[in-house]
Amino acid sequence: MDGHNGDDQKQSTADMTAFVQNLLQQMQSRFQTMSDSIISKIDDMGSKIDELEQNIQELRTEMGIEGSPSPSPLKPKSEPKSADGSA
Repeated sequence: MDGHNGDDQKQSTADMTAFVQNLLQQMQSRFQTMSDSIISKIDDMGSKIDELEQNIQELRTEMGIEGSPSPSPLKPKSEPKSADGSA
């Protein structure tokens, strides 16, 4: 019976190895699909940003401010100070 048990153990090990390899292949495929999807969305966003920048430049040209520097980022308005000097 020892020879038979050894064969069963070898088969069980081979089955487990095949199962793990299949599982890893499935995981790799899913990660690749997700990665491709993320890269595609990033590319789409980049294209939209480029288009937006072009539209802003066209609007600036139409307004006659083509040569002026880009506006500085908006600063939050400071709250007016009260008469007693506290904020």
